[in-house]
Order: sequence, then structure tokens, then C-alpha cells
Amino acid sequence: MPQPPKRPAPSPTPHKGILHPRNRHQGRYDFSKMIKACPELAPFVIINPYGKQSIDFADPAAVKVFNRALLRQYYGLAYWDIPEGYLCPPIPGRADYIHSLADLLADSNDGVIPRGAAIEALDIGVGANCIYPLIGYHEYGWRFTAADIDAAALASAGAILQSNRLTSHIALRQQPEPDHVFQNIITLEDRFDITLCNPPFHTSLDEALSGSRRKWKNLGKLDPKRKLPVLNFGGQGAELWCKGGEARFIRLLAEESARYGQQVFWFSTLVSKATNVEGLEVALKRAQAQDIRTIDMSQGQKRSRLVAWTFLDTGSRQHWRQTRWQLNAR
Repeated sequence: MPQPPKRPAPSPTPHKGILHPRNRHQGRYDFSKMIKACPELAPFVIINPYGKQSIDFADPAAVKVFNRALLRQYYGLAYWDIPEGYLCPPIPGRADYIHSLADLLADSNDGVIPRGAAIEALDIGVGANCIYPLIGYHEYGWRFTAADIDAAALASAGAILQSNRLTSHIALRQQPEPDHVFQNIITLEDRFDITLCNPPFHTSLDEALSGSRRKWKNLGKLDPKRKLPVLNFGGQGAELWCKGGEARFIRLLAEESARYGQQVFWFSTLVSKATNVEGLEVALKRAQAQDIRTIDMSQGQKRSRLVAWTFLDTGSRQHWRQTRWQLNAR
């Protein structure tokens, strides 16, 4: 399993903020190396207003090929693709979430990150892109179970896994009921060391469309003569919006997590809106979570936070660590 390179001195770019020290996406990208790894990127490379090589982030085709090049160069993926209209995520921020979870596990393990196939992670809402399991497996060797409600998204994720011979390391499960998160996914036999989730944060399609137009305007790209994508970075319904938006979804996460509190060491979710953190913490305290952590995250102008919680008491956590992590940490 490759080890991360030493961290170079970062230089500011429009699409990367202050990243985790182990994040591979530090500083400016070397487009010559990216094109060598992924020749189909070449036609999409432009010179930005700063005189630097970049791509047009308003072009969905360019963004998809750019992601493909990143995954090929930094994570060794021979194949990566998603259906038209599905979410094409910014990879540096996704990697930051994985590295932050590794730090969370290390904090429970005398500063040593538990690595290898004994560590089981559950991704709620894996999407068509399968990004979190791909990065988590590559960086730390963790095994993943990846769940989604969308059959087409799971088919896309499955094609990525099969093409890269990762089906023995990353398993897919479909959630049959839209009003459940962990129910139907976590079985009696399952034990997960970490769960992760990037919840839909809009309450409706109209709200998602409005958010995209606002982002294009802020970026100075809302040119009436130019045809722009309806949704920046794409996205289907379950990826971007749900009834009640982020606030309702993370409250459901908290409520359902309590039922599986002895089968999971750390639950976690991203929270896009700072105003939703307090409501989540209230719900978790009501559910009698033993420990709640909030970790600030950022990428460029985007601010987010990771909230993690556990229902295991100190003794149970110690037993879990001794039986599952002790022989696998390095």
C-alpha cells in the first residue's frame, strides 16, 4: 500500500484550501504529469487568468476527466467514470475527510492509525463516484461497505470496483427504504470501526438550482451568452436534496445510530451548515452518545465540519481496540 509523500510547501490555487498534512493534493498540480498518466485530459487544459494551467470548472466533461486523471495519478486507478448528471466531487476535500477519520481512530489508539483490512468502514450514500472507499482503501487499506438508495449509482460504483479489481475490498449494499439510513444496511453480524456520510443538504431541487446559480455568480461565471451546467459538479436527487434537507437527514442519522451503538466504534457525518451542528449535538445527547467531537474542515472558500460520536463507554472502547486494532496498527 503506497505511503503518502512528504508534504511540499503549499501554494494557493483557486480549487484547493488548507488541506490535511497527509493529503496528496498539496500545492499546484503538475499538468504534464497528469496528462502523461491520463492523456484524455490534454484537450481540457487551459491557461487561467493568472497565467497558470488549469481546466474550466464550469465544463462537466472537463471536471470528470480531471478527476479521472487525479485518481489515476495519485491513487493508481486504471478506470473511473460516472453516468452523465451524477455528482462529480472535488477530490481533495473528500481525501481530507478520510484523513480526518484516520486521525480520529488514531486518537483512540495512542496516536497510531489503525490500518489494514481488519478496519471496517461504512459509507452511507456512496454515490456513483465511489470516492470515499477508493481513497480510504488506497491510503489505509481499510475494507469498506458502501451503501446507497440509487440502483444506477450502485451499478456505476460496481463497474469502477470491478474494473480496478477491488470487489473483495469494497462491498456494495442497496438501501431499499428512503426513510432509513443504517436500518437495512447494518446486519447483526456487522462491526464497523468508522462510518462516514456526506448528506444531501438541500431541501428541494429548486433550492439546489438556486445554490448553483449563486455559486456561478460569485465566481463571475454567470454570463448569459454562455451555456452553464444546471448544477455545478452535477448531482441526482438523493445526492443533493431530501425532505427536510441536511438538518432532518443528520437528525435521522443520530436517531438511528443509537440502535447500532454497540456495533460501531465511531459514527461520523459532514455538516455543511454550521447552524445544524447544535441540533445534531442535542439529538446525540438525547440519544446518550458517550463522546461527541466536532472537527472544522475547509477547502478553498467552502467551510464545513465533521461531527463524530460514539455510544461505547471507555471500557468498551478499550476492549474494541484490543481485539480489533492492536495487531493491525502500525
